[in-house]
Amino acid sequence: MKAGAAPLLIERLSKRFGDIEAVADVDLRIRQGEVFALLGPNGAGKTTIINCVAGLSRPTSGSIQVFGHDTVRDFRVTRRLLGLVPQEIVFDPFFTPRESLRIQMGLMGVKPDLGRVDELLRMFALWSRRDSATRSLSGGMKRRLLVAKALVHRPRLLFLDEPTAGVDVELRKDLWEVVRRLAAEGTTVILTTHYIEEAEAMADRVGIINHGRLVLVEERDSLLSRNRRGQVRAVLPVALSAPPAHLPPGTRLESENVIVAPWATARDIEEILRVVRQLGEPEEISIQQTRLEDIYVDLLKAAPDSLGRHREGESE
Repeated sequence: MKAGAAPLLIERLSKRFGDIEAVADVDLRIRQGEVFALLGPNGAGKTTIINCVAGLSRPTSGSIQVFGHDTVRDFRVTRRLLGLVPQEIVFDPFFTPRESLRIQMGLMGVKPDLGRVDELLRMFALWSRRDSATRSLSGGMKRRLLVAKALVHRPRLLFLDEPTAGVDVELRKDLWEVVRRLAAEGTTVILTTHYIEEAEAMADRVGIINHGRLVLVEERDSLLSRNRRGQVRAVLPVALSAPPAHLPPGTRLESENVIVAPWATARDIEEILRVVRQLGEPEEISIQQTRLEDIYVDLLKAAPDSLGRHREGESE
């Protein structure tokens, strides 16, 4: 690794498959030790970017550096610096989990370390099945094994491409605990997921890609704060024919005794509750807040021209 170099630097990356432009002029710099969520609909270009970084696909144009090393010129170096958990479950049915991890070490050019193998088997709850044929494992166990294989060589940059697709809640929780631990130890993590609540819970920054173009990169907290909005829903002890005065514009009656009022700040909530309580103590109050998923959906619905194109340094 080159001192001070970013874990990942992508400059004007484009990738075409015949007449199809899968990735268009993408710029992205990933910071040391962060968890970065790359979000977008199916076919947006997420996996194509990952494949270009990992050397599974060659860029049409642009450059990619991993810790200061070019992924084309220094492929062997960059490949050993990163780990990749693919979206598809890929495994050799004839090897056991323990054998698979040992072989993966050889493929990644590191000396066999049975201590590391056993550590990973325990970390991903595979110890009891360590000597079973991989084909006999459940889908969730196979997914755990994929993550373990990506970590055998202690990568400094880890890609998780839809790592929790189709797996149970327990595995999701276990995997995110591992991600938190790795990030705390300095590993940089890039994940793609269709479970937006996972990105909201895990990511330091969020990038959104659509039709091959990176349309937004922003700190998660900044993005949520900038788009913060929600509504207060109150069930009243009295019937109304119209919303009370002094409530925010857009307040409506859901029914004759249910008020729904929009808010943007904590002060808005306080004022709404003050006005509502003048009508009597509410039977029920709920406060809803904009989630990352709401912002994501709104951005994808926006016209491409209004989204523009993200450049490094914008919205950061």
